[in-house]
Amino acid sequence: MDIMSKTGTREERELVKMLWDADFAAMRAPASGGATKKPLPDVLAGNGRIYLAIEVKSTTLERIYIPSDKIKGLKEFAGIFGAEPYVGAKFIRQKWRFVKLDDLHKTRSDNYRLDKDLAFGKGLEFDEITGTDRQVKF
Repeated sequence: MDIMSKTGTREERELVKMLWDADFAAMRAPASGGATKKPLPDVLAGNGRIYLAIEVKSTTLERIYIPSDKIKGLKEFAGIFGAEPYVGAKFIRQKWRFVKLDDLHKTRSDNYRLDKDLAFGKGLEFDEITGTDRQVKF
């Protein structure tokens, strides 16, 4: 069992609660984690204006590795659904960061890597993806 699967559920629930508190309808996809062959995000949310499809990753380490099929599936689902796809990264004892798929680092083995520097450099804050705060980036 990998380190992430034990802690991921708690983070998914936390994110769903945060989204409801921000006036989004939100749910954990019951079949994420391989129960189906269809590509589903971990968390799906919308408020009538903004739709989000989020692959949730949490770690106590400095970096997160994500298999390319997860990212491909997230991109595919979001495209069909009309949602913005993000990797929601929760580095333990840090704020959530939401990274656009194009900003992820592609590894030599064709998978993806997200390290803390990238998450906090290019990643968006919760208020930015929910549209409740428009942070100006220079």
